[in-house]
Amino acid sequence: MFQPDKSTYKLADGHEMPQLGFGTYKIDNPDLMNQTIATAYDSGYRMFDTAQLYRNEKMLGDAIKQVARREDVFIIDKVTEMNQGHDLTINSTDFSLQQLGTDYVDLLLIHWPVADHFFETWSAMEELKEQGKAKSIGVSNFTRSQLELLKTQADEMPVVNQIETHPYLTQQPMIDFDKKMSIVTQAWSPLGRGIVLDNPMLAKMAKHHGKTPAQIILRWDLQRGVSIIPKSKTPERIKENTELDFELSDDEMSMIDVMNKNQRTGNEPELVYELGKQY
Repeated sequence: MFQPDKSTYKLADGHEMPQLGFGTYKIDNPDLMNQTIATAYDSGYRMFDTAQLYRNEKMLGDAIKQVARREDVFIIDKVTEMNQGHDLTINSTDFSLQQLGTDYVDLLLIHWPVADHFFETWSAMEELKEQGKAKSIGVSNFTRSQLELLKTQADEMPVVNQIETHPYLTQQPMIDFDKKMSIVTQAWSPLGRGIVLDNPMLAKMAKHHGKTPAQIILRWDLQRGVSIIPKSKTPERIKENTELDFELSDDEMSMIDVMNKNQRTGNEPELVYELGKQY
């Protein structure tokens, strides 16, 4: 079976990050969190993704404590728009660490780019890394132009860019640019919030491999060098999403690539950047 805890990406800062993680968006009750994290951990997940916006950091921290030692897991957290700016980024991260019950997160991300606090937020992220409160720092939902802008003032660049990408929004140029900048792309909503799962071509491929359409998509991501954080509340699916020990052919990869429609299920990063909040 695919061993996510052993399959990692080497980040530009030297740290290792698992290829496969577990997303906790909308898991907002302690019993469900305990149950899904226990199932995920037993299934081999070692990376867990949360955000200040999800309001479940304490639940996640408590759930992890029940199944694992802190050093055996990789925790990702994200600073929300309303907590950006130098001091707020630092203070809100301190509060997040308190909620998670840990001294550090493995990866801290800016959740969405915000024009008004663009550089000061990143400067705070660099300080948090220096203080050891975040082992690695990165961004989420940044476009190429925002990364290029950041580069004009950053002392160090993000090591991860977490973006929406799935077969209907392949984002290949963005992924290529991240790679050129030594940034690992991580897919949020890799299954497109379910919109791609009933695609007949994926169903055909799934049948050929004896897999599910979801497993085909997740395998496609791994083969294009993208880290994934699928989420599910169903024990069978949580386990299923780790069973990716098969190979897609070049033809199959191309067939999925051409499914692109530039169709988002989430917000347009450029608008969030201008508005200063999600809409």
